[in-house]
Amino acid sequence: MSTYTETKLQKVTTARLREMKQRGEKIACLTAYDFTTARIVDEAGIDFILIGDSASNVMAGNTTTLPITLDEMIIYSRSVARAVKRALVVADLPFGSYQGNSTEALASAVRMMKEAGVEAVKMEGGCEIRESIERILSAGIPVCGHLGLTPQSINKFGTYSVRAKEEAEAEKLLADARMLDDLGVFAIVLEKIPSELAARVTREVSCPVIGIGAGSAVDGQILVVQDMLGMNTDFKPKFLRRYADLGNVMRESIGHYVADVKAVDFPNASEQY
Repeated sequence: MSTYTETKLQKVTTARLREMKQRGEKIACLTAYDFTTARIVDEAGIDFILIGDSASNVMAGNTTTLPITLDEMIIYSRSVARAVKRALVVADLPFGSYQGNSTEALASAVRMMKEAGVEAVKMEGGCEIRESIERILSAGIPVCGHLGLTPQSINKFGTYSVRAKEEAEAEKLLADARMLDDLGVFAIVLEKIPSELAARVTREVSCPVIGIGAGSAVDGQILVVQDMLGMNTDFKPKFLRRYADLGNVMRESIGHYVADVKAVDFPNASEQY
């Protein structure tokens, strides 16, 4: 485990994230979807844990994030929130739980806070969901924005390729980022956009900017924990760095267990009552 000063062991809040941006300290973020993983991620020193709707892919085996429901997200999020002591715990509001209806959006966010025990919610989109964001913020619920590649809109985009390469889309992204900042979101995730554009957004907004495939000039980085630990080897985007090869470690370990059971080597005399 990494070592930390007493200051670094303090609970991370939305206010602390802003302070980190102001003093130039980078923010380390990862996803988690279950109690055991979340406890390990938190103990390792992560600042911001996201229960992403990527649980639809990683945990449920769907090809997109669209099928996952609010009820399912609450179950995953509750498990993570129970495990975490230090990191800020943020949950995605899933597709269909906030778009186009601000009353439903607030109800979804309230359920997530009350039933799951998270500390904030994340929402994909800009001006299109302004009313929903305003309504949730008015209830005292912190909101994290998400611009660039927004997986809940995959059927609109038709591709997972880099977003905002063209001037018109880049200008809209900048306008949306400024709007989110003015509304009072505590952070903005930028996914898969040109690094120069991400750097400009980071300079022009007061809230922290968290990147995934958005270069190094942002205020922090986020990855899916199963991807960066090598448990999911099918996903190989340019921005992903693998820090371990747990997929092979697990397969080999389980293979040894299978062999020991077959050979009646497990349990041995010392492992019996």
